[in-house]
Amino acid sequence: MIEREAKETIKNIADTFRVLLVTGPRQVGKTTLLKSIMPDDMNYVTLDDKVLRDNARKDPKMFLEEHRWPLLIDEVQYAPELFPYIKMKVDEENKRGMYWLTGSQQFTLMKNVQESLAGRVGIVNLNSFTYSEINGNKDKMIFKPTEFYPSKEINVNDLFELIFNGGMPELYNIEGIKRNIFFDGYINTYLDRDVKEQLNISDLVEFKKLMVAVASLNGEQLNYYKIASELGITDKTVKSWINILVASGIIYLLEPFASSKIKRLTHMPKIIFMDSGLCSYLAGWDSARDLQFSSSAGHYLEAFIISEIIKSYNAIGETPNISYYRDKEKNEIDLIFYRNKKIYPFEIKKTASPAESMIKTFYKLEDTGREVAPGGIICFYDTLMHLDKKHYIIPISSVINITK
Repeated sequence: MIEREAKETIKNIADTFRVLLVTGPRQVGKTTLLKSIMPDDMNYVTLDDKVLRDNARKDPKMFLEEHRWPLLIDEVQYAPELFPYIKMKVDEENKRGMYWLTGSQQFTLMKNVQESLAGRVGIVNLNSFTYSEINGNKDKMIFKPTEFYPSKEINVNDLFELIFNGGMPELYNIEGIKRNIFFDGYINTYLDRDVKEQLNISDLVEFKKLMVAVASLNGEQLNYYKIASELGITDKTVKSWINILVASGIIYLLEPFASSKIKRLTHMPKIIFMDSGLCSYLAGWDSARDLQFSSSAGHYLEAFIISEIIKSYNAIGETPNISYYRDKEKNEIDLIFYRNKKIYPFEIKKTASPAESMIKTFYKLEDTGREVAPGGIICFYDTLMHLDKKHYIIPISSVINITK
């Protein structure tokens, strides 16, 4: 079994809070991870079982009497009626780790959690495997813009093979599984179980077309009007359906950098697919080599690096304060960290020959009135070193596979 970065965080939350909630997209290993670390006396139920789901919805109080704590409830979002009664139970007993919950649909789940379990629940958002998990780096550190460390070189061909395949656990845990068959089944399950059943969207063909359109824009700006025009649907529908993809953990919207002192900044977020394999399948790429040598390769690399940073922060229960810069003159900075009241700029480039000209836009940040800290170019150069007096050349491995 591949060791998960979130394992210790989950253990800590279970020892601290009365309720543990692990959220994330379908089939990223939430149940497998929790079952591997749950106490021997913990009971388990899954609300994927229709009989159990109906019982939980019709008589939630009786359901919790019949399934005593400590209890792991899988896919808890199917029975929101349970939350008030879980609240009453944990308030009455006041024990740590009473209920462990999983949910793959944050759009319905989080509202109920916030209303019923505020102050009682610790939350971890689990994603598909990271690069370091797949490669067995058990001592992985998260990337911090304040300090850089050298790390083992990553081969560009190997990395694009991983970007093409993605990090869905079943692709690594089931011998002989076919990538295309897996993703086809994954998408159909997502549409039938999450989109249709939970959100009452009947036109699944159009929704799948939206997923394909968004996948083709991975790493690029999200233009609602353009997508609406291409699909022949309204802007309002596009925004609503994009929100579903975000809430279910399929995509992340990287918000643009904002400053009251710069008036000509873009207001469009950038699309980041949280699993690059799902994205490359939806976008119709036939092989890692085709993707690697395409005009989209830079965007995929950029989105992959950003998603890896987000995944690693999620695994320790944190959210990175990140954005990107783009103004009306199309000056752009791929990634900006905001930390310690400073901004740290980074370019992400598919190159092994970084140059100072690649960071020429960094000076634009001086107009923000905030302190601009050292940043650099994240790329395929094999050595961590200075680019100039202030900024660095940062190997990709020193971002996604760091070992101090």
